[in-house]
Amino acid sequence: MTDYRNINIRNKRAAFDYEILEEYVAGIVLAGTEIKSLRLGKASLVDCYCYFDRGELFIRGVNISEYHWGTYNNHQPRRDRKLLLQRRELAKLQRALQDKGLTVVGLRLFINDRGLAKMVIGLARGRKNYDKRDYIKEKDARREMDRAMKH
Repeated sequence: MTDYRNINIRNKRAAFDYEILEEYVAGIVLAGTEIKSLRLGKASLVDCYCYFDRGELFIRGVNISEYHWGTYNNHQPRRDRKLLLQRRELAKLQRALQDKGLTVVGLRLFINDRGLAKMVIGLARGRKNYDKRDYIKEKDARREMDRAMKH
């Protein structure tokens, strides 16, 4: 049996496409077959983002594959899922989203020590193409410096 505490699904594109300003850890509301599928590591965070609906935060675009042994009760793989945050964090995010150019994206999906699914979300500002090129140059330079230090 796999150790579900090692589940750590990341959105690798988010760090490249966005400048992450703040991070929050939110609970995520899942159906029974969704948590079982997640424990098998069958999820993807590509192109996921958060939005507010009636004061509640939802995430759209998270793909949790159908559970292999699920019956007709199986879940929809790409449905919107509710995120659970404290009221003051929700209010802060909602105020921040009023600013132009800011969005909330899913960064990482994991299962904590108590067996609960958690989502790390980030308040982010989109990067322009030239910003992405600068980011790549910076990352390469950092990697080269690390290599030089080790040798």
